[in-house]
Amino acid sequence: MPVFVDKAKIFIQSGKGGDGHISFRREKYVANGGPDGGDGGKGGDIIFKVDEGINTLADFHYGGKYKAENGQDGNKRRCHGKNGQDLIIKVPEGTVVKEASSGKVIADMSHDNKEVVILKGGRGGNGNMHYATSTMQAPKYAQPGQPAIELEVLLELKVIADVGLVGFPNVGKSTFLSKVSNAKPKIANYHFTTLSPMLGVVDLNDAKGFVVADIPGLIEGASEGAGLGHEFLRHIERTRMIIHVVDVASTEGRDPMVDIEAINNELANYNADITNKTQVIAANKIDMLPEGEQAEIISKIREKYEPLGVKVFPTSTLTGKGIQELLYYVSRILSTLDDKDITFEQEYFPETMARTIDDAYTVEYDETEKEFVVEGPKIEKMLGYTNLESEKGFAFFQKFMADNGILDELEALHIQEGDTVRMYGFSFEYYRNGDTVPVDDDDFDEEEE
Repeated sequence: MPVFVDKAKIFIQSGKGGDGHISFRREKYVANGGPDGGDGGKGGDIIFKVDEGINTLADFHYGGKYKAENGQDGNKRRCHGKNGQDLIIKVPEGTVVKEASSGKVIADMSHDNKEVVILKGGRGGNGNMHYATSTMQAPKYAQPGQPAIELEVLLELKVIADVGLVGFPNVGKSTFLSKVSNAKPKIANYHFTTLSPMLGVVDLNDAKGFVVADIPGLIEGASEGAGLGHEFLRHIERTRMIIHVVDVASTEGRDPMVDIEAINNELANYNADITNKTQVIAANKIDMLPEGEQAEIISKIREKYEPLGVKVFPTSTLTGKGIQELLYYVSRILSTLDDKDITFEQEYFPETMARTIDDAYTVEYDETEKEFVVEGPKIEKMLGYTNLESEKGFAFFQKFMADNGILDELEALHIQEGDTVRMYGFSFEYYRNGDTVPVDDDDFDEEEE
């Protein structure tokens, strides 16, 4: 039996941009050939796409890491590195993609939102052919590709339906849905018969039809994690209207008035906005009560809820009594409600808020050596691609340090003029105008082609 999964957590990672290349023309009869290092390729994007043939997140049940392809590095003779292949992740319609730690929405894969780029691949770095000038005809530096972006995301499936059926387990919701729509839910006499939301289309003569979702039975405490009910409360968020089914015959010994209040409390505790949705009460199983008792309990419910704008319909899924009146009422109310699609707006923007793979660095003071130490993978890579012996190359690296906040970090540690800054095999003297001057520099090895 297939497992219904409507919540999953996965890691996604875009492709890193390829590094720019450092090389020079080496051809017969061409002395002192100019720079011909090609650009790196763009890293692959992470793309989410709606697949109409999927209705569960079961493919992501065990998590995992989904990684787009890196861009290839540039090469000699102005060869551009190949772009990394995008990774397309297929999800069911109604999936909301959230940043896992904050719960903020990145994308809502519903309605017209069929395909979304969640993480963009890193841009490829420029080869050294871009940096030749009249005064610097043999640049020995190139640009690294932009780093990949990694993100843990939470996938939540929220069904797309006009109306949600809510109520305690075993009050007759599944039977109701099977009677009024084309849905064929499995029905049995035990709690949590419905273990996944079931959708059905209601067709009416001379009235507009609508989609109903049978939300698995809630129990008191569901919004705090009791039972299974809390796992399905999210599916009510998209519905425009609620049919609250209650067992007025008290077949399981519960008071229907207490039931209604308990379910409404659970909905409010989970999301207060749900209480603003139009609600109608289906006072079900009246066929199991004597007429006198029917009138008494229906009167009590109406006295409390109809002054609040909640219409009450006595119904029986066994005899069909009251069902058609309820359905036409729901259709009429839906026609008066805002028919704007219920979607969740973006709150988290990965390009500016997510962590890139190699953007971390440390700036510390070494008490023993009496010098400041700057380290990190991005810094190490930039040093490897920059000719610090040339004036322009060193200026290129200075700008990198300023743009990445390294100079600000040094100032925050109260660095003084003339203090030494060490970065791997390089050492510099610091000056207050923002410049650093090399004092002990490893040789840069030109790539021979």
